Amino acid sequence: MVTEIQEKILNAAIEEFAQRGLKFTMNDVAKNLGMSKKTIYTIYESKEEMLLALADYCFQDIKKSEKAILHDETMDVLTKIERIMVVLPEKYQNIGLSNLYQLREKYPHVYQRTARYLETDWDATISLLEQGMQEGKIRKISIPVLKTMLESTIQQFFASDVLIRNGISYEDALQEMIRILIGGIREENDDVPFSASGRNNDVPAERPAMKDNADE
Repeated sequence: MVTEIQEKILNAAIEEFAQRGLKFTMNDVAKNLGMSKKTIYTIYESKEEMLLALADYCFQDIKKSEKAILHDETMDVLTKIERIMVVLPEKYQNIGLSNLYQLREKYPHVYQRTARYLETDWDATISLLEQGMQEGKIRKISIPVLKTMLESTIQQFFASDVLIRNGISYEDALQEMIRILIGGIREENDDVPFSASGRNNDVPAERPAMKDNADE
């Protein structure tokens, strides 16, 4: 359970990250709060320890937001699925999360803890997907395949500078990911059936030309 003083420090760290990225220092956090750096060090012995606590704090907030979505009776199951897949509490929005790829090199323990959260906390999403299939709101899909796709995409956002290089915010990347997953990549007016083989299902495959006996 996070204490009041810990919560103040972690929220100040979020504000400093938004301004300076991972370059922020414990001194920056102390100035933000108007307290001595020594006081902060009595609670978190190092910046890495504070970042580990921040990862826990962030994912606790995400779980609270997921719970709120699950119990919101004003949303249908499809809306809940779309919301829960990209859930991000307001205070974590537009703070430069696309810079978190730097964790892998600078704070590997924090990166590993973040990766573990991404790999394990899928119960609410899976529950909604199963409900959506039962209600006929979404077609029958392989949940393990979809989970792997989501995990891999989000982990890649955290593991590389792909978003920074392409000028895409983390929030926009999440929304685009969901648009692709939910809506697909075909134009909306494209009614041609598609198969995994990559050809039009309505067009019969060409048969190989018959050789003339004279050519044999």
